[in-house]
Order: sequence, then C-alpha cells, then structure tokens
Amino acid sequence: MSAAPGTKPAAPEAIGWTREGIAERVAQDIPNGSYVNLGIGIPELVARYVPAGRTLVYHTENGLLGMGPSPAAGAGDPELINAGKRRVTMMPGAAFFDQATSFAMIRGGHLDLSVLGALQVAANGDLANWSTGTDDAIPAVGGAMDLVAGVKRVFVMTTHVTKEGTPKLVERCTYPLTGRGVVTRVYSDLAVIDVTPQGFRLVELAPGVGFDYLQERTGAPILQDRTRQAGA
Repeated sequence: MSAAPGTKPAAPEAIGWTREGIAERVAQDIPNGSYVNLGIGIPELVARYVPAGRTLVYHTENGLLGMGPSPAAGAGDPELINAGKRRVTMMPGAAFFDQATSFAMIRGGHLDLSVLGALQVAANGDLANWSTGTDDAIPAVGGAMDLVAGVKRVFVMTTHVTKEGTPKLVERCTYPLTGRGVVTRVYSDLAVIDVTPQGFRLVELAPGVGFDYLQERTGAPILQDRTRQAGA
C-alpha cells in the first residue's frame, strides 16, 4: 500500500547486525584467557563487548602485550598507540618490547586468535584483506600475513557485501591473498559462517535474515545444517 499524500513512506525494517552487533557476537566466542590480536578498524570494537568475568590479553604488532582500551578523547599518551596509531592504555602487568620480538611472538604460535577485516574470503579459507587497486585502498599488507600464518585461529569481521552489493564471501579470491586457507570463521552483518573442508557452513543467521536472502548475497554455496537464528 502506498503512503498517504504528504507523508513519507515507512523506512524498511532493518535486518542483520550493526558493526557493534558483529563485534558483540565475536566477543561471545573468544574463550577466557585468550591472547588476541585485534585488527585495525571494526575488529577494535570487540574489546568493548567482552562478557563480564572474561579476561582477554591483547597484543599489538608494534610491541605491547596487555593493551587496554582507548582513553577518552584528548587523553592518554600520544606515544602509547596500537598498530592503527590509535591511543591506547595498558592493563596491569603489560609489557613493552621491540617489533622483532612482537613478530617472534606471532610467528612462534603464541597468540590464540587474530580478528581481522576482509575484502574477500574464499570458500577454502583464503583471505584477501588488502589491495593497492584503488585510491583509498589499504597501502600495504602490514603484519596481516604474519598474523594469519602464526596464530591458532583467524576470525574475520566484515559486511557481507560491498557498498555496490558485490559478495565478499566468494568461491575464489580475486584480490591479492593475505593467506591461504587461514580463516576459521566469518562474522558478517548477516550471519556467522564457519569455513570447513566442504566450504562455507552456516552457524547462525542474524536477526531478520533468512537463508535464501543470505545465499543470494554470497558468491559460493553455503551448507546450512546445524544452524540457528540469532536469539533462538
């Protein structure tokens, strides 16, 4: 039914998770006591939503273990920053070290989890999260190649499609690869999806999202056994 003359049509009902909702969902799945590296951008939000009673130890590539939350705007030490150049704080017992030691921690398998953004994730777990193909692209891969190769698990946080509606979960990546077969689980605004030897497997649908809607916006088949709706 069309809107009455002089009135605005009702806005479509929002579905799926917001950026904050994705971060909260990721935080639920990180075990207590984990050593975690949070990537630049949306992954940094995860630290805000760690469930009460659970303690995580945050690592940043530029040489800090035991990183605390960002201080209030204008506060903090301008020389105490994370890899994204954002001011941070220190938790009790935090330690500083040089970058070589920081990457030795990563390459030595001492971190439990890395949470990263993505441009594309392939059905076999390949990850592409950098590109030099556009003017606003991330300028270099940074430490992501080491992170995905050295940590025990890799979680990806991303919107399910680009601003143009192109799927980010695909059969094969077309962007330069950060790592081959490294992604464990994907958290998008539409769903939580595991990467398995058989391909993408749905774990949970976001609020208001149906399976057909999800599959239409995914560039590879999704297995849907053992699934559940958010909040069920």
